[in-house]
Amino acid sequence: MHDFRKLKVWEKSHDLTVDIYLLTKGFPREEQFGLTSQLRKSGSSIAANIAEGCGRGSKPDFVRFLWIAMGSAFEVHQHILLAQALNYLSSVECGELESRIVEIKKMLTGLISKTSDREVRWKKTE
Repeated sequence: MHDFRKLKVWEKSHDLTVDIYLLTKGFPREEQFGLTSQLRKSGSSIAANIAEGCGRGSKPDFVRFLWIAMGSAFEVHQHILLAQALNYLSSVECGELESRIVEIKKMLTGLISKTSDREVRWKKTE
């Protein structure tokens, strides 16, 4: 359907995932199978679902995978807030990651709206 590498939202999601991997290297060892793993999985899931959706043969399938990517973006947002609350991320690191994930969610919303020919609205929470 699409070359996912040409989608700006995929590129931003991929870059965020790389940074999440780098940042979580500094998390406590006891979080290796907890928050570190969850944050990495949900982060990589955003870009992976965008890519998988591009490989599907129909718009509805593509949109479905974009929605899955959106769910993963919300999961990443939660994990970032938890990491800050546990003092694994500084407020500066958290703020930067939060602004990036909010941007990705907005981009996904726009792409879903454009692709599905229907407007998607969220309550303003950011």
